[in-house]
Amino acid sequence: MLRYLAKRLLMMIPLLLGITLISFVVIHLAPGEPTDLQVELNPEASVELKERLRAQYDLDKPLLVQYGLWLKRLAVLDFGDSFSQDRRPVLEKIAERLPITILINVLSIGLILLVATPIGILSAVRQNSLFDRITTVFVFIGFATPSFWLALLLMDYLGVRLGLFPISGIQSLWHEYYGWGGQLWDRLHHLMLPVFVSAFGGLAGFSRYMRSNMLEVVRQDYILTARAKGLSERVVIYKHALRNALLPVITILGLSVPSLIGGSVIFETIFAIPGMGKLFFDSVMMRDYPVIMGVLVMGAVLTLVGNLIADISYALADPRIRNT
Repeated sequence: MLRYLAKRLLMMIPLLLGITLISFVVIHLAPGEPTDLQVELNPEASVELKERLRAQYDLDKPLLVQYGLWLKRLAVLDFGDSFSQDRRPVLEKIAERLPITILINVLSIGLILLVATPIGILSAVRQNSLFDRITTVFVFIGFATPSFWLALLLMDYLGVRLGLFPISGIQSLWHEYYGWGGQLWDRLHHLMLPVFVSAFGGLAGFSRYMRSNMLEVVRQDYILTARAKGLSERVVIYKHALRNALLPVITILGLSVPSLIGGSVIFETIFAIPGMGKLFFDSVMMRDYPVIMGVLVMGAVLTLVGNLIADISYALADPRIRNT
């Protein structure tokens, strides 16, 4: 198991370097520079001032040289300083925003597992039943519904018209005056809509994968043998079939981490949540290259760690994987 883990960790290094190189090139190929916003808003700014700013930010150097300088700082975990007016360290900005993004994604994954797993199992056990047909319709709706449209719809109907949920931020203005229990409920109340929007598409896909895998497993010979021995259907499904049906789903869950992190940009911006996704959106609008690269690196690391956890879980569940 240790050798398997070491091999996976070593494979993450070139992957991370490739992700950073492609990201660095793409953001520099996008039109506009950080100096444009600073110079255009100042009517007295001259061409010489713009060139001095470009030199200060190392933007006058060739692209590969800029990447080499950035990679050199990254080796000592120095993401540099933000190009914004506060000039704060990038790592400090990310450290402020990262916990809320991780919390929302963990809650989303938990909700997906909690709801989609029993739906997939029941749909497989009761194939072609009314319940199966209803969940099939739900799956198509989940796949077809854009997350930003769903977020705006829920904000308007449940937040503005009915007033059931807050529509922005992660806490109320009077949050500090609540007791411990009140503050916890206030945070949870603010996160209900964002977590649901984040998990909605995953609920549809994960339940369908679970149903497909369960249908394949229940047709295996060992399931027929278990039933022939007189075991109850509950034992057959939840003790013998479920574990094997979950094996492919573990990988799919690990691969869903990028989409959850990417979706954070959308719903955090819509719900005005001060997370890493909102920080990334604001940085792109400001052409704040150090913050953009810092957020992309953290997102890549979280994605690779999610895939690593999926690989480890798969290896623990199936001993044959550890010997590859």
